[in-house]
Amino acid sequence: MRLPYIPDDPQLPSAVDQAIVERVKERRGGKLLELDKALLHAPPIADGWNSFLGAIRTKGTLHASIRELAISRVAVLNQAWYEWDHHVPLLKQAGVLSEELAEKVKDKSWEGEGLDEKHRAVLEYTDAMTIGCVVSEPVSARLRELFSDKEVVEVTATVAAYNCVSRFLVALDVGEMSQKYGVDMK
Repeated sequence: MRLPYIPDDPQLPSAVDQAIVERVKERRGGKLLELDKALLHAPPIADGWNSFLGAIRTKGTLHASIRELAISRVAVLNQAWYEWDHHVPLLKQAGVLSEELAEKVKDKSWEGEGLDEKHRAVLEYTDAMTIGCVVSEPVSARLRELFSDKEVVEVTATVAAYNCVSRFLVALDVGEMSQKYGVDMK
């Protein structure tokens, strides 16, 4: 990583900041990930991140396969391999996509052959939001035909949030993924 990680069990000087550490650890099941140990250089940012991403991951109504497809695809498109390594297993565990289809997500040129209509619409929407930001009306309309308004907001927020996550991970090389995956950081 381009910054030192904070310790696994940090003792921050401020009680307010230490409470943030404890909230992050609680969401993570008692331990900090490398991402957390980077974010906690700025505890208030880590706190907002923890709350927002916690809501995206655990308070929405999307099926895990929809959410994890979007997250894994963002990871691939942005070369955020730390994100990929953490989320493709969750995509596979969701049990909707075959092992083969889950691995096809890694192919940037894949257009979703073999996916059902909902997953393919999410893949197209994720690609549009991530590659060019502007989502064409046909791609947007397709998503709206297949999902409720609430779900469209959840898909959109998930893709947007994980684009943020991926950019943070890649810029700071969290998890030292550039070397593992051969990303040119020169």
